[in-house]
Amino acid sequence: MELYFLYIAIATITISSPGPGVILTISNSLRYGFTKAIFGIIGIALTMLFLAIISATSLSIILSTSAFAFIILKYIGAIYLIYLGIKLWNSNETFSENKEYKQKTNLNLFLESILITLLNPKPILFFTALFPQFINQNENYISQFIILSLIFSSLVIIIHFLYGIPASFARAKLTTPKISRIINKTSGSILMCFGIGLAVSNRQV
Repeated sequence: MELYFLYIAIATITISSPGPGVILTISNSLRYGFTKAIFGIIGIALTMLFLAIISATSLSIILSTSAFAFIILKYIGAIYLIYLGIKLWNSNETFSENKEYKQKTNLNLFLESILITLLNPKPILFFTALFPQFINQNENYISQFIILSLIFSSLVIIIHFLYGIPASFARAKLTTPKISRIINKTSGSILMCFGIGLAVSNRQV
């Protein structure tokens, strides 16, 4: 049980660290409201669950041993993050509780969050490195793995809710064009920095 508390602590710190997923949740909450941002949060959580499962398959071995496979996936993810960052930077939209944002459906938000999470190879390597530390070899491996994966995905939802809800409430104070532009450019810059950081990072998790 103590190991699970330690695992939860490590996972919480990791998820809470501002990354592309967190920035996307905050941005979606500001732009569309928390209700619509939930679709993006679910996409991130489900993709993390998928990546946790993948980490127990041969793909984790491929990414851990093949520099070429890692580099290809890394650059695809980096390009996508930079693309999203540029779109936000150039956006002239204002945050308003009364404004209808029709350019993105719930499905668009869901798929966008999946792509941001899926195109980052580091979660797979993170799971591959983390899970063995909390697996008891004398107990059923599959059941332990499922528990660890579900805990991580549940924490993703909880923590992203804690980011998204306050951001959604802040919309009422962020309706001026000047503040909206600052947020768009700040969020866009952060996403572009994440993309560049991912592209130039080494293979360490």
